[in-house]
Amino acid sequence: MDEDALEYHRTDPPGKIEISTTKPTNTQRDLSLAYSPGVAAPCLEIDEDATDAYSYTAKGNLVGVISNGSAVLGLGDIGAQASKPVMEGKGVLFKRFADIDVFDIELDHDDPDAFVESVAAMESTFGGINVEDIAAPECFEIEERLRERLSIPVFHDDQHGTAIISGAALLNAVEISGKDLTDLEVTFAGAGAAAVATAKFYVSLGVPRENITMCDIDGILTTGRAESGELNEYNRAFAQDRPEGDLADAMAGADAFVGLSAGGIVSQDMVRSMADDPIIFAMANPDPEIGYKAAKAARDDTVIMATGRSDYPNQVNNVLGFPFIFRGALDVRATEINEEMKVAAASALADLAKQDVPDAVVKAYGDEPLQFGPDYIIPKPLDARVLFEVAPAVARAAIESGAARAELEADEYVERLEARLGKSREMMRVVINKAKSDPKRIALAEGTDETIVRAAAQMADRGIAEPVLIGDEDDILSTVANLGLEFDPEVVDPEHGEYEAYADHLYERRNRNGVTRREAASMVRDDTDYFGSVMVDRGDADAMLTGLTNHYPSALRPPLQVIGTADDAEYAAGVYLLTFKNRVIFVADATVNQAPDEDVLEEVTRHTADLARRFDVEPRAALLSYSDFGSVDNEGTRKPRKAAQSLREDPEIDFPVDGEMQADTAVVEEMLTGTYEFADLEQPANVLVFPNLEAGNIGYKLLQRLGGADAIGPMLVGMDEPVHVLQRGDEVKDIVNLAAVATVDAQDDGV
Repeated sequence: MDEDALEYHRTDPPGKIEISTTKPTNTQRDLSLAYSPGVAAPCLEIDEDATDAYSYTAKGNLVGVISNGSAVLGLGDIGAQASKPVMEGKGVLFKRFADIDVFDIELDHDDPDAFVESVAAMESTFGGINVEDIAAPECFEIEERLRERLSIPVFHDDQHGTAIISGAALLNAVEISGKDLTDLEVTFAGAGAAAVATAKFYVSLGVPRENITMCDIDGILTTGRAESGELNEYNRAFAQDRPEGDLADAMAGADAFVGLSAGGIVSQDMVRSMADDPIIFAMANPDPEIGYKAAKAARDDTVIMATGRSDYPNQVNNVLGFPFIFRGALDVRATEINEEMKVAAASALADLAKQDVPDAVVKAYGDEPLQFGPDYIIPKPLDARVLFEVAPAVARAAIESGAARAELEADEYVERLEARLGKSREMMRVVINKAKSDPKRIALAEGTDETIVRAAAQMADRGIAEPVLIGDEDDILSTVANLGLEFDPEVVDPEHGEYEAYADHLYERRNRNGVTRREAASMVRDDTDYFGSVMVDRGDADAMLTGLTNHYPSALRPPLQVIGTADDAEYAAGVYLLTFKNRVIFVADATVNQAPDEDVLEEVTRHTADLARRFDVEPRAALLSYSDFGSVDNEGTRKPRKAAQSLREDPEIDFPVDGEMQADTAVVEEMLTGTYEFADLEQPANVLVFPNLEAGNIGYKLLQRLGGADAIGPMLVGMDEPVHVLQRGDEVKDIVNLAAVATVDAQDDGV
């Protein structure tokens, strides 16, 4: 590990962070705007009104991570210079989880006065200050003085991070164990910065101060020890008027143990001495006060256990807190991070742990089940939803408590946060908002599948669609119960209902294709794809999703046979939306037509352009080939050329389209406007129509895997009614996204 870490850090360029520009710097004019003489204009505006620094500079998204290296976790007092890799790492976490930029600053100051003066002098630079790895008790004084002096948030993560995350765990632990915060007896091992801050925060959550017993290396903190001068001004607040004793004495009868001290100091006998269904947060790193397995094995009742380690359930990891707390604080230009904001963060984390966990998170943690209960009381650090839950809660608390200098509209703020995590989330938000405006009934042909059930619950909860689960009702209801979902599904069971009309409908559609009435009845009863297709074709549902457990062609066949293509369409096609950092591209056809002629290519282009507009994207279409505008003339290049010409000549086509052209010609502006200035596309294309299925499928997968694109789809276009065929192995979020697309399709069809 040491050699790997050294190699990781020294690989060129050394370190883990760099500075990058956010505005164009390609021309002389760009440079004159970025620096002299143009930079004078924002300088003068800020001189007139200092708050304009948030509008014209990076201040509003910039945090200073500042340390003197006097108490680096696991390393102790290693000094300012040696602490720099840790501070850079903190910056990486800020950027990775909340898109916050960081300057790490290591101050060679042992004197708190000098440290405070240095940090205070930098207030104009930052939107917030995160002080880090400073020894106690100086860390308390430094944070207090900076909070009093500065008008931007100051946060000592070593104190408050552990407090907030373990506080979220405590809220859920007491709920699961049937305990009450106001009656909870809590024992602390450790009396340093993190322990004192955590104990104070538990009081804010509702634990009576007199119910907290704190121990240091010399035993229980008592009033006698406080009066003798053994305790500092910070931990003496938790001295109890009781006989002196050791940690074992303090743990006897306690409801909860909070360890912020040293590994291996708690025995199984000490755990057995605790009250029923004890709560044990053993957070010393790398070795907890008692091991996870040892604590669990010590008793027969429920032991709710959390540690600071990632290899056991319920990791108390500060990355669940500080990036998102600062995100919310920065976005309302908060003057501080107050107690109300901390409580809001803990409550949001606790609530999130009760929600269904995304498949991507489950996979990231070894495919182990993650469901609210003793082994899952706090979210996982890689759960992207933490940003959307904690940051808005903190921002709202800042506004309500008077700490904010800017207001936010809740829904718009969530959209802004989603955009920070990628263009695909921003694009899907457009469709999801449209879907919510008028939810439609979505038939889910694979209704007994667990992933489909979870997706259906999210569709209903978020108001995206009205899901109809098709399949065995007992199986579906059992799955809902086993998943612990608060979801009362609408279930249609083909084997236990009167569906003669469905058989008649299918027979009428397929009797000229060799299907008898008896076979039609069997198909409706036994094949949910046919049942769902008839359901949509009859108008009993507005749209349909299928394909999660079947090969794409097999899943597509029933809806094509029953529903068919639209009146203005002869062919269906599969479209992927690919999102890059600053660009979106619709790719067609990637799933259906193997060797399309010019008529198919023309039709696919029309339908893909219509789909782009559902995402509020004005289409610019390019029909691709290995030829540029006739540079190669053969049967293959003529097809996209003829399709493009036909589209350009059609008076109903109100979007730019051209071809045939090579892929780089289509997407590079300099080639379009320079080499091929005659092209009808004045800007790079955002609808790419491939010449055949093979090229389309290969192209989108290369863009996704090597180009770093996020993919939404495949979305089926050209059908008479909205139908989308999932990919085998799609996650819940993919299914929910396609349900939103299907709902918008149904809205546009006037259903």
